[in-house]
Amino acid sequence: MASKSPSVEIDVDDRVVRVSNPDRVYFPARGETKLDLVEYYLSVGDGIVRALRERPCMLHRFPTGVSGEKVHQKRIPHGAPPWLETVRLHFPRYDRHADELCVTELASVIWAVQMSTVEFHPWNSRRADTEKPDEWRIDLDPGPLCDFDTVRRVAHVAHEVLDELGATGWPKTSGGNGMHIYVRIPPEHGFGDVRRAALAFAREVERRAPDDVTTTWWRKDRDPHALFVDYNQNARDHTIASAYSVRGNPEGTVSTPIRWDEVDDVQPEELTIATVPARFTELGDLHDGIDDAVFDIAPLLEWAARDESAGLSSAAAEVPTDGE
Repeated sequence: MASKSPSVEIDVDDRVVRVSNPDRVYFPARGETKLDLVEYYLSVGDGIVRALRERPCMLHRFPTGVSGEKVHQKRIPHGAPPWLETVRLHFPRYDRHADELCVTELASVIWAVQMSTVEFHPWNSRRADTEKPDEWRIDLDPGPLCDFDTVRRVAHVAHEVLDELGATGWPKTSGGNGMHIYVRIPPEHGFGDVRRAALAFAREVERRAPDDVTTTWWRKDRDPHALFVDYNQNARDHTIASAYSVRGNPEGTVSTPIRWDEVDDVQPEELTIATVPARFTELGDLHDGIDDAVFDIAPLLEWAARDESAGLSSAAAEVPTDGE
């Protein structure tokens, strides 16, 4: 049996994080290791901390690399360093609690990587009030036969609607086949209202691009060539990979912030842990400033009320039970 590589100590600001098995291959396409993953997150430190700061965060762990078992972890294990911060969440369905990671500094990200975390999936609310989201997420989720050119077209339609609303959208690749657009909102509404607003927006995008877009709830009823504007990503305890999160695939693709003028040319498969650090060095964090561009969702709630009055189903009718 091959011996394990010796642990290394990583200085992260005023913390020291011990990384075991640094030579374990995590991404087989190019052979990047656990230590390469650590170095990636260090290289985009300001960006990943901005994306995760103060948010409850689910960890997607791959203890033997991305070709092995995937573990979804909510609770921080016993034995975590005393400086690591957490936030307690309540799950009413089972009347249980979980203390999830709450990133406040880069060292907590590197600690999570030491624990074999590849993907970071934060809530769209922060620990000051976990029941009041401050982030509206527009998830452009292509069906199995939907190509990326369709994603590009729909992204432009979404941008058009956002501009008309006076909202600033911050796009990023998903790290997979889709695209995400984030909008900061005041933390004044519950998940139900944010989800209603997201559905109203999705329906407006569908009206403008009916050949490309669907808001049909059940997957089995959707055209596989269409793109689903997944408003459900704004439901409580639903999370998607953050900006700068690596994805658990052999290529180590990254959910990468982009400019609007990049939408037509971006190749998501080229944005990986091997290429994003240089991009970050050159461009900085393209989501810098997101916290200053806050949009009040009141107009979207008016759209939602209009749609419901016209007989369209409400988002509340489809709300799933919260997870645990």
